[in-house]
Amino acid sequence: MSDPATVQVICRFEASPERVFDAWLDPALAGRFLFATPTGTMITVEIDPKVGGRFTFIEHRPEQGDIEHIGEYLVIERPRRLSFTFAVPEFSEAYTTVSFEITPAGAGCNLALTHEGVLPDYETQTAEGWTRILDALAKALGEAAD
Repeated sequence: MSDPATVQVICRFEASPERVFDAWLDPALAGRFLFATPTGTMITVEIDPKVGGRFTFIEHRPEQGDIEHIGEYLVIERPRRLSFTFAVPEFSEAYTTVSFEITPAGAGCNLALTHEGVLPDYETQTAEGWTRILDALAKALGEAAD
């Protein structure tokens, strides 16, 4: 078996670093972009936004049933860094680590996301998944009031 891979995705946002960071810990916003798919319905969003706190997102997907995404926050440094463990028990018992750094860029910011421990067979789809999630975050922020 191959060694786990590291996936990196970078996205530019027109929103401030604070708004981008806070969206990850706000259940109302996070449920609109984090682990959400176009055909699914988010049925559970639980976030305990502190180091050692846990999160659970459960989305009902017509083709797969209820898919649970779980993890624990490792680092919360608003508005710059967030890191958490991550698992999707329906597909694997393994926990991976997701981290991101936000840097100011003009009136907006850049978010550089790193997902460590990805199974090599899932490297491409993981990168595509995070790209979709970050695109959905940009859309959610565009629709949200300041």
